[in-house]
Amino acid sequence: MKKLQLYTILFFLGLVISGINPKEYFTWFLEVLPAIIGFTILAFTHKRFRFTNFTYFFILIHCFILFWGGHYTYAEVPLFEWIKEAFEQSRNNYDKVGHFAQGFVPAIIVRELFIRKNVIANKSFFNFIIVSICLAISAAYEWLEWGVSLCTGEGGDAFLGTQGYIWDTQSDMLYATIGAICMIVFLSKLHDKAIQEHIQAQ
Repeated sequence: MKKLQLYTILFFLGLVISGINPKEYFTWFLEVLPAIIGFTILAFTHKRFRFTNFTYFFILIHCFILFWGGHYTYAEVPLFEWIKEAFEQSRNNYDKVGHFAQGFVPAIIVRELFIRKNVIANKSFFNFIIVSICLAISAAYEWLEWGVSLCTGEGGDAFLGTQGYIWDTQSDMLYATIGAICMIVFLSKLHDKAIQEHIQAQ
């Protein structure tokens, strides 16, 4: 429980700091809104279903990725501006970190729900379905970005963050898919251990 309290404090601290004089308040709001919605859902469902600290930790990391991108806008995050110049890249690629996390972290969430709720009986399709769900989430987010851009015009350009790259939408979904696959390949055993310890502690 102490870890959850620490994660909650860090969440609000990161949210407040990111909201201090951001590049654009409208873009900041749009970028941090998923984190706020996610926190609200987790808070209201906590008594019925508490995730492992392992999962909450990675959710917090994802929130900080959103906070950082919201503060500077994804196209102007300073560290990735330096990387852009140092490696002679054509664009600031911080948004790809965000979309990688958009696959990686939901994969942890979906995987834990599936395991603890015994959602899938046939384990042959287990990983495939997790990756497919993460890809669906990524596609839905691209629709959201498109809708915001259509409704707000130039005001939504920073939120869309294509930076002139015509394949931005497709590459965003690719990075989310890669993120989900990486989670399954590299962290499944650690996740299984965390789930087992959590169940034993209950």
